[in-house]
Parts: sequence; structure tokens; C-alpha cells
Amino acid sequence: MIPNITRGSRMAGLMVYLASTDADKTKNAHTEPHLVAGDAAIMAWYDDGVLDKDDALAIAKHLDRPRKAFGVSVQIKDMQWDAAKKERVHVGYKDASVWHCSLSLRAEEGALTDQQWGDIANDFVDAMGFTETSGKARCRWAAINHGTSENGNHHIHIAVSLIREDGTKASTHGDYKRAQQTCRELEVKYGLEQLSTVHATRGYAQAEKATAIRDDREMHRSSLARKVRASASASATEAEFVRRARDTGLLVRPRYAKNTTDVIVGYSVAERPQPGERPIWFGGGTLASDLKLGALREEWIDSPHLATQAAAEWNAAARNKRKVSKTGPENATPSADVWVEYTRNATALADQLRTIPRDDHATWAKAAREVSGAFAAWSYRLEATPGPLAATAAELSRTAQLRAPREHGKPVALPSIAGTAMLFMAASSKDKTAAQTALMVQMINTAFAVYEMHAQSGRAREAQRIRSVVENQLAPFTATMPKAVPVGAEQQPAEEAAVRPRAVDIARRGMAPIRPGSVVPTTTAPATPAKTYQPSRGTGPGLDR
Repeated sequence: MIPNITRGSRMAGLMVYLASTDADKTKNAHTEPHLVAGDAAIMAWYDDGVLDKDDALAIAKHLDRPRKAFGVSVQIKDMQWDAAKKERVHVGYKDASVWHCSLSLRAEEGALTDQQWGDIANDFVDAMGFTETSGKARCRWAAINHGTSENGNHHIHIAVSLIREDGTKASTHGDYKRAQQTCRELEVKYGLEQLSTVHATRGYAQAEKATAIRDDREMHRSSLARKVRASASASATEAEFVRRARDTGLLVRPRYAKNTTDVIVGYSVAERPQPGERPIWFGGGTLASDLKLGALREEWIDSPHLATQAAAEWNAAARNKRKVSKTGPENATPSADVWVEYTRNATALADQLRTIPRDDHATWAKAAREVSGAFAAWSYRLEATPGPLAATAAELSRTAQLRAPREHGKPVALPSIAGTAMLFMAASSKDKTAAQTALMVQMINTAFAVYEMHAQSGRAREAQRIRSVVENQLAPFTATMPKAVPVGAEQQPAEEAAVRPRAVDIARRGMAPIRPGSVVPTTTAPATPAKTYQPSRGTGPGLDR
């Protein structure tokens, strides 16, 4: 269940919107809006009939009465963008006495009854401290069922007046975090799908899915996210990212800071449309939370000179002109030694992840982001249509997207495999090679580490999703790969004959720990604190028992 909180000053405006129907021809209107819960007076006056505008105004008047009677309001800071300072600044205060939260289910969960939604709404406002259960005077509130949205999500809206019956103000400190925690508890209580408190991914609209099925193609956002992730992971600078994204066939345009033409604060991308069609644009943040421009910039090197180069490439992309630089790293062909170097790095990464605490979410997110980017780049190079590589990239990207990144600090230093995506993007052909197999084995071992981290943290849903995609899609794919030569075999030729074909071995055992002597390190767990990720002993998913 997903909460979404907003604040405002006009209760009447909110209620008229919540009671709007298709007949009103109001943007984002819904059909058959009706009450499912509210304070005692609200529920005594209204039944479950469809609300109209007059009902909405009457309910708003009731909810707003304490604020008007006591002549108080809840003020919050008014923050606006300052182009000169290139940041948001405090310009005063504004009224925000109206607290509004929608609670929605994923489209795949279907619908709840009015009784179920009513129980959930009552529990939710109790937990948020808006009722007498807080030990304070109650706030007036109402919950309206909007049914199923255009995106296929069954949901309700809760409107609360933050002025209590005695004229005191309800505190909303930490309401976003408290709402998330409350939803996790209600998911358990009411048997709903339990979403992660750590990770959050973007959903897909029902219409978007239907269109993709009708046209027998991949969903726009899924395709865009994979290409952007591959391009970002393969790039060392922002300018290189813009060029790589354009090389994948994407249309790219920057979003400038207000009143500027050289300060880029965001971006949008679109697939190149068919003749006669218009491009469908998506902002980076709507693709995935870790694909926002700010998040991507954390992974690139920066300097005033590089920022100038990036601005030039963004401006060229916005005008659909040729790329400014034609000699960037994306045009170079890496040597064979680079494949060996990154295979060693990937081996070291899989090994070091065993020492990372399970609750170090920032570090796990960074590792998952790099591996996901590598699979995305390889998918772009090898798969004409989305296949096992694309599916693996998408699944690992879920771990890369933190619900509240700023709460998790900075990731610890790990062996970097960010350049792995560059190798796959620069592959001179679509033929599979032994070098790719050796590198892929290490990436699968890293995916296995992410799987076990989720499993040991009690996130069964996330663990099962990774296990399923690797066992059912990626493992069969590895059987088509050439035999890998172990790193260091050139110094130890006698050991090479003892190494089984890596692709066949992985395909047969799925995500099982690799035995000592293979091209990947053993997954036997060292003695570590209980909260540290510990690779499983003996068996794993896909291993015959």
C-alpha cells in the first residue's frame, strides 16, 4: 500500500476535487466517489451514496469549522527556486492547514471492499495521531473511495483538518516516514502485499501496459530506463552520458533552472517516434529514482571544464544537432587486458560484499546499480528484444532504488565495476565471447549476494524475484555462452583443464554457491557479526538437494 501526502490551504477545493466525477469533466476525475470513513459527525450525516459538489462543499465546511472558529492556521515555509543562487530559498510562510493523503494498492492487487478501506482508514488516522487515541483533541477528517484510477490502482483519499476541536494544531513532524511505517504495519494486519520499507520502484500505468501488449512491444518506460541506465553506467562524465544516450537512439532534452539556459537541473528522454507520431517524453525520475540527474551526477567526475562540455552536449541534444565531440571515450575499443581487469574487479566485489552489513543499504544499492547497469548495457548490445539480460537488469535495479536515499548515508568504498557497462557497450560485435562469460560469472555471483542479502533481511518478496529471474531466465542463457578461461589461467595452465565450462555449470546450478576452484570465489561464510550479510553454506536456489 502506497501513501502519498500533500499539504494545502483550501479544504473546499480539495473536497470538490475528491467528489468530482466524469460528468463534471474535471481533470483526473473519478467515478462514483463515496465516503468509506470519517469522524463521527461525518459518518452520522452521510451514507455510502455517490457524492456531488453540494455534498463536497458541506463536508468541507464541517471539516474547516474549527479553523474558522478559532481563527488559527498551520503555517509552513514557502520555498522557491532562486536562479541566481541556484538553490531553493525561503521567501516567507504559507497556510497548509489541510492534510491530504492517498492510499493506493498496486494494480496487481485488485480492489478492497468499502468495509476494508474504512477499517484501514480508521487505523491509519489513529496511527498518524489525528484522533482521540493520541490523547489529544481529535481532528476532523473524511476518507473517500475513488475506486480504480486510470493507472489501475484501487485507492482512497483521506482529508484531514490540522486544527483540532480545541483549536490546537496537530503536529505533522515526520509524517512521511510515519505514514510509510504505518502502511507496512497495515499490510501485515490486512493481508496486503508487503512493500519494502527500504526500496521503492516506479509502477506502470494500466493503459501503458495495454498499449505495449496491443503493439507487441516493450513498454516505453522500461525500454527508456534500460538505455539510460546502460548509458549512465558506461559513462565517466555527464557529456559522455548525453552522447551515449543519443547513440542508443534516444531523444534527449535538458531541463534548465528557471531563467537560465546553461544550468541543467534535470532531463527527459523519449524513443524516436515512428513517422507521423509524436515522441512520448519521460523525466529521469519517472523512470527510476536512481536515474534522476542529481543521482547520476554522484557517479561521474566533475570540474568546471567538464560542466561546460556537458552543457554544450545538452544544448546540442535539445536542438537535435550533431554531437559536439566526436572523439569521446565511447568511440574507443577497449583492449583485452581491460576485460581481465574488470573481471578481477568483479571477483573482488563479490568477495567483499560478504563483509557488508545487511542494513548498509547505500552500499548494497550502489553495488546493485553497477551490476544492473552492466546487464542493461549487455542487453542493449545483444538483445534485439528484451530477454534474460534485460530482465536481470530490471530486477537488480529495484535494489538500487532507495525509498529515502538521504537517510542511508554514503556507501563504503568497493571494487568498482562501473566500467563493465562500458565494455559491453563497446563490444565490436554481437557474438558472445569467453571473456564475456568469465565476467558474467562474477556478475551472477554478485546477483547471488544481493539475493542472499534480501533473504537474510526477511525481504522474501525481493529475494524471490531475483531468484526467479536468474534461475528461470538467466541460467538457461548462460548455457549458450562459450567456456570461460579462469582469471590467472595463463600463469597456471594445469588448472585450466580442471575447470568445468562455466556457462553449463551456472545454468545447471542456477544461483547456487560456486565451489572452490572455479573462476568465482567460494561463498562459504566467514565468522562475521549476526547483522552482516553471510553467504549461505551448502545449498542455494537452483541446487539439487
